[in-house]
Amino acid sequence: TDWVTLVSLLLPAAATAVYKQWIPNTNFETGSNWDKGRVPCASDVVHFEKNKVVSVFVRSPHALTDMYLPLNGELVLASGAGFTAFDGSWDPGCDSGATVRFADVEHHAWFDPTLWQAVSPGRELEPGGRIFSVDEERVPCHYDDVIFQPETSFRVNVDSSRRVIHLRSISLMGQELSSPEAWASYLRGPSAPLQFHGNGTLQVTGTSCPDKSGCACGNTPDGHRICTALLGASGRQCPVPACRSPLQPLGHCCRVCGATISLDFTPDFDLQKYRDRLVQALLSQPKYAGVRMAISKVHKARTFLGVIPRSSTPFIQIVLIDDEVGAQTGTAAEQMAADIMEDIAQHGEALGISSGEMEVATGSTFSGQAESHALSRITVEIVLGLLFGLLLLGGILFLYRKANLR
Repeated sequence: TDWVTLVSLLLPAAATAVYKQWIPNTNFETGSNWDKGRVPCASDVVHFEKNKVVSVFVRSPHALTDMYLPLNGELVLASGAGFTAFDGSWDPGCDSGATVRFADVEHHAWFDPTLWQAVSPGRELEPGGRIFSVDEERVPCHYDDVIFQPETSFRVNVDSSRRVIHLRSISLMGQELSSPEAWASYLRGPSAPLQFHGNGTLQVTGTSCPDKSGCACGNTPDGHRICTALLGASGRQCPVPACRSPLQPLGHCCRVCGATISLDFTPDFDLQKYRDRLVQALLSQPKYAGVRMAISKVHKARTFLGVIPRSSTPFIQIVLIDDEVGAQTGTAAEQMAADIMEDIAQHGEALGISSGEMEVATGSTFSGQAESHALSRITVEIVLGLLFGLLLLGGILFLYRKANLR
């Protein structure tokens, strides 16, 4: 049976909304927020740096010996939370009498992909799964929903190369803000300046991606921030790939082994349906159990003669990587890519795919493959480039001879 016919019988299409949840918090009860790695206890002195701006959520009551507060900050108290003075009675496990300082949270950056995690529309964590995102798309994109967990405080640096960072919605303190008016009202409140700082401005639009072929993430202008943060967390260098001529997917910080496929599409193409098709009919097969896939719309700048900027062209990028090792690195991804290309050759027109181009890098070989009309486009550019060069040379000779005649 052709695997294509099985798609409609399998799992329903996933919801199109993309939720990204901020991981760090500035809660009083989070041990990592304190320089001693633990929550202050009764005999301790709590010390907030006086010039550090911070918002701190307090979930429960605490007895303390003393507490120094910042000049600009807030303590957000849950029901029943609060502070009392330590009465000197014995407190098991708390006899140090140390000064416990609140950690510096200024370095938590919006464009650090390690500080975000994808969650499902029901707001459970996504399974560690088979679908991944290129690094630029691990940070909230233009049409994503952002979640700061209920009953948490936070502080995030929104420094950006863009003046405005657009989002579909923001949820914080259990409240979803999904209109420009609601977000503007929140920004006028006392908490927003304590939670967000930096030169960028977050803007809630309340609108979803209007194009069924998908929307580009929009984080490319801040790609350098994303890669700097990511590589800083991993020792400031990409791991050495186990294959020759590794691939560089657009929007990804490091080169990879495996396969990439670039798809040109028509107005009939539906990104969500095509992603579901690949997941349900290919990625779920036992022989591809070790393969992971990223698929999204990206923009690539096209040039004339490799120098003159011509346009920015959208296409669908599929990235396939696997857990094979040694000489087998990337081979499972290569086989799945070949299956995708075969399906495109048979059903591409019905799927709204006009052409596809595949590149592969494995532990033993490197190869490239492209549809004929993709290659013909390259041939046309070469011919036009030669004609342009001949015209330019002819013009120079004409002007030179004209000058000599004079």
